Amino acid sequence: MTDLRYVNRGFGLERAVSERLAHDYRSALVDRMRAQGFRVDAGGVSFRLAREFGFCYGVDRAVEYAYETREKFPGRRIFLVGEIIHNPGVNRRLEEMGIRFLDGRENGASADGLRPDDVVILPAFGVPLTDMEDLRRRGVVLVDTTCGSVRNVWKSVENYARDGFTALLHGKYDHEETRATASRVLRHPGGRVIVVRDEEEARAVCDRIERRGDPEAFLRRFRRAVSPGFDPEVDLGRIGCANQTTMLSRESLAIADMVRAAMVRRWGSEEADRRFRAFDTVCSATQERQDALVDLLRVSPLDLMLVIGGYNSSNTTHLVEIARASVPSYHIRSADCLESPERLRHQPPGSREEAVAEGWLREGPVVVGLTAGASTPNVEIERVVRRVASFRGVALD
Repeated sequence: MTDLRYVNRGFGLERAVSERLAHDYRSALVDRMRAQGFRVDAGGVSFRLAREFGFCYGVDRAVEYAYETREKFPGRRIFLVGEIIHNPGVNRRLEEMGIRFLDGRENGASADGLRPDDVVILPAFGVPLTDMEDLRRRGVVLVDTTCGSVRNVWKSVENYARDGFTALLHGKYDHEETRATASRVLRHPGGRVIVVRDEEEARAVCDRIERRGDPEAFLRRFRRAVSPGFDPEVDLGRIGCANQTTMLSRESLAIADMVRAAMVRRWGSEEADRRFRAFDTVCSATQERQDALVDLLRVSPLDLMLVIGGYNSSNTTHLVEIARASVPSYHIRSADCLESPERLRHQPPGSREEAVAEGWLREGPVVVGLTAGASTPNVEIERVVRRVASFRGVALD
């Protein structure tokens, strides 16, 4: 008999939920744009869509599993550990379906209140091992939607830890995926991990590898981004590089090169080869969306770029970073951010607060570039296109 206490392959209910998924997230207009060379024109505005955008396979799968779970257990209490993906519209829709969150947003919903007949969905980012073990002890049904690309990172860092290498993760130490990945290192005796957000932080690590700078100041800087008991004098002697799957690939590769170069300067090339490992763990969907955006910026003369996705979506923020180097670019959460042709709400890179752009949509012909993070459904892209078109008095068919 199949054990329904842990499910990570869905319930085989794709047909039962396919119509609802299509209604909630798919877009005939976006399909039409794809068929028309990834463009549509309306009222003097020409929209150009990157050739890779929106929901990736892992996100699609996670959302489908959540819908299947509701279908499978219509009378049971269902909870999510936290956001299933970083998209406010999708998470709101799951709440409307009666799925509750255990992340503190809702009074009365907590792990302590779980019962054995409850169902708990694990998000696409995965969860730390301590959380997983706690949920197993409570005897609930676990539906695991962890992305396969994330699991590949786990395998890499566990191999590092098993072989005595410190895992150096390029990522955000407080991101759900990175927290889950770091926990896999610590399941091995002596496992060590350090998280670097960018090249600047990587340079600080390289300085310590070469025994430059103050070790106490180093530990103060990385106090929330290293494993317990981390000793830079010992734990930076053997390093394996990996990354949060949604980071900028070029920066992850640059960080790995920086670390290896520092080890070569410290120990020489032959010894560095024994002390250093690297594995590019940026997922293919993240890379494809970044590459498609670069191509769009290269071949299309854009006046501005709208990047659509949750403000806490790492892969979306990196798309904004790429776009703004070439053209005025705005990270918008949804079509609701487009208040008028004169006023747009957006989140600037590096900020946690919304800002307002005045006069963002000029009069006359305008070429608007579009892309969306891997957690953004096509229907949200459609809403943005229709909203902009409405400012020119055009209602798209």
